[in-house]
Amino acid sequence: MSRPWNFSAGPSALPLEVLEQAAREMTDWQGSGMSVMEMSHRGKHFTQIRDEAVADLRELLAVPDDFEVLFMQGGATAENAIVPMNLIGRGGAGKADYILSGSWSNKSYKEAQRYGDISIAASSGDSAVEKGVEQGPWTWFPTPESWKVRPDAAYLHLCCNETIGGVEFSQWPDMADVGAPGVPLVVDASSNFLSRPIDFSKVGMVYAGAQKNAGPAGVTIVLVRKDLIGHALPICPSAFDYANVAQAGSMFNTPPTYAIYIAGLVFKWLKRSGGIAAVEAENIRKAQALYGFLDGSGFYRNNVQAEVRSRMNVPFFLQDETLNTEFLAQAEARGLLQLKGHKSVGGMRASIYNAVPFEGVQALITFLQEFERQHG
Repeated sequence: MSRPWNFSAGPSALPLEVLEQAAREMTDWQGSGMSVMEMSHRGKHFTQIRDEAVADLRELLAVPDDFEVLFMQGGATAENAIVPMNLIGRGGAGKADYILSGSWSNKSYKEAQRYGDISIAASSGDSAVEKGVEQGPWTWFPTPESWKVRPDAAYLHLCCNETIGGVEFSQWPDMADVGAPGVPLVVDASSNFLSRPIDFSKVGMVYAGAQKNAGPAGVTIVLVRKDLIGHALPICPSAFDYANVAQAGSMFNTPPTYAIYIAGLVFKWLKRSGGIAAVEAENIRKAQALYGFLDGSGFYRNNVQAEVRSRMNVPFFLQDETLNTEFLAQAEARGLLQLKGHKSVGGMRASIYNAVPFEGVQALITFLQEFERQHG
């Protein structure tokens, strides 16, 4: 079956193998006579689906035993509130610090202000000279030595991949090295989750909306250290209290069953593909090919500091932006879909998540070359 290449930032492309298996099992999951959408979340069939998904995710990311794996709802946007409601009460200070690096970390910061004393530990919201090059706002990431973390903060929050701006920061420091050894790091990893390994020794919690690399919209994955659970504010809804969700095996209320099922299929696909190490190597290959072409072209440009360019989300601009409409029309006619940049920044954006193969990136580069020859 011939399909177009989908460069959507999310909900994003899913592996074709996963979609085909889900189609085969749509009306009858493994001889049960039921669709996954029809079965009780407490019955043996769905319990098996959930248990396998948890086990496969733990294996893929080498999740330590002292971390809970939770399936929740509301996306990363809901976690912007759920995180402070669960964690800011630790220690009694009611404080949390945030690193601002783009649109999504800003949303997290603004929401958290509703629940306590929230401070900016570092921000890339201004222009700066990085590596001798002038960098515009949100095109670079504050280096750890510049972070100002309060030692009594309940946690430090960062977004490690800004989907809109295309900035990725995954070399997380030891918190002792930034002067806050007792402050856990909380990471929104929504748009690079499962694309690279996670060093759990440096993080207290990682959360991710599934609709980038892990599955469809509807389920949010939370990996949280067990000692951080049990400190929810009195105003925290019971369904969003990590302690309740953990105790009930992510079934305190009816979970997003079908989304968990699809995520579980994605986890199995990743294992068949060689695991996270193999997937990361392929992601590096894809990103190097696309950025390499853009850097060698005078027709397109990428504004992000090279050291923190996202492997997942590649924003770029045409030097002559009057050609944008024609570019997108020709791209769609070639089966290269959803390349328009976010409305807040304009330009173009190619999201090259795990399910977008190298062949798709090559097809995009070929089109970029041809369009440049037409108009360069």
